Amino acid sequence: MPPKQDYYQALGVGRNATSEEIKRAFRKLAFKYHPDHNRDGGAEEKFKEINEAYEVLSDPDKRAAYDRFGHSGTEGFFRRGFEGFDFSGFGDIFDAFFGGATTATRPAPQRGSDLHYRTTITFEEAAFGCEKELNISRTENCFQCQGTGCKSGSQPSRCPNCNGSGQVRRVQQSIFGRFTNITTCSKCRGEGRIITEPCPQCRGTGKEKRQCSISIKIPAGVDDDTQIRLSGEGEAGTRGGPPGNLYTTLSVKQHELFTRDGDDVLYKLPINFAQAALGTKVAVPTLYGEVKLEVPAGCQSGKVFQLKNKGIPHLHRSGHGDQIVTLLVVTPDKLTGKQRQLFQELANSLGPAKRDKKRTLIFR
Repeated sequence: MPPKQDYYQALGVGRNATSEEIKRAFRKLAFKYHPDHNRDGGAEEKFKEINEAYEVLSDPDKRAAYDRFGHSGTEGFFRRGFEGFDFSGFGDIFDAFFGGATTATRPAPQRGSDLHYRTTITFEEAAFGCEKELNISRTENCFQCQGTGCKSGSQPSRCPNCNGSGQVRRVQQSIFGRFTNITTCSKCRGEGRIITEPCPQCRGTGKEKRQCSISIKIPAGVDDDTQIRLSGEGEAGTRGGPPGNLYTTLSVKQHELFTRDGDDVLYKLPINFAQAALGTKVAVPTLYGEVKLEVPAGCQSGKVFQLKNKGIPHLHRSGHGDQIVTLLVVTPDKLTGKQRQLFQELANSLGPAKRDKKRTLIFR
C-alpha cells in the first residue's frame, strides 16, 4: 500500500495554517473533487484524501496528535474512506453545490386543455361542404366573478406565509457559508394571494362547466376522419392563459349509390342483356344530377366510362375528381314463359359461347 500523503499537503496549506485557512482550503477542494461534480478518474480517491485530512486538521485534539506522531497518531480516530467520514453536517451544503437546492418561480399562465369531438355528416355534405352545430361541454371562466374566484365586491388578500411573493426562503449556515433554499409557498401554491371570500357560483375556482353550441364550417371535399380545428374554443386557461382548441373528427355516412376513391366517385350501372347487346342511352345519377350516357352495342360487363369533373371537389385546390361508371350486365333470375321462349330461340341462334383473346367471351 502506498504511503499516505501529508495532510497539510493534501489540503495545500502550511503547518501553521489557521483553522479558518484550513476550512477555506477544504471547501475549495471539496467542491472541485466531489464525485457528483467531477467524473474524472481519481477524483473519488482525491476526495477521500481531503476528507480524511480535514477531519484530522479541523479537530484540535486530532491535529495535535498528528503533528506529534504523524499518521500513526490518528489511526484510532477513523476508518479510511467514505465509510468513516461523517457527512451529517455537509448534506445541505453538497445539495446546494450539486443540485439539491431548488428555486421556486411564480406559476406562469397556463393554456387550457384541448377538446375532441366527432361529427357525423352525409356523403353529399362531405362533397359540397356544410355548416354544423356542435353541442359541447367545456370549462369556462365563471360568469359571475369573471374568473377571479372572488365574491362580488371583494378582492384576494396577500398571502401572510410568503408576504405575497409566492416563495418561501430558508437560509442555512454551514462551513461553506450561507445558502438560501427557495421553495413554492404551500399556503398559496405560488400565487402570492389567498381568496378569503370565494365566489358562491364557482366556489373560488374561477371556473364553471357549461353547455354551449358552436357552429362549424365544413369545407367542400372533406373525407372520413378529416379533422377540423377551431382555435380558442377549448377549455379556459388558468392564471390568464389562453383557452385550448376544439378538434372535431368527421365521420362520413355511406351512400346508397356511390362510393369514393380519393376525389373520384365510383358508380356501378346495371343494364340488361338486350341493352348491352344492342346499345342504349341511359340516365346515370351523379352528385350534380342525372347525366345521359351512351352505351355502345356489344358492351361487356365491367366496361368502364369516365364522367369528367363529376366527382368530389378538391379540398385545398380548384377542380374536381371524376365519376367512374362501371357497367354491370344483370342476369335475370325470374323469367315469364314468353321470355324463356325468346331466350331459348336466341340461344339456339347464337350457339355456344367461345373464348376470344381480346374479349372474355363471344358468341359464334
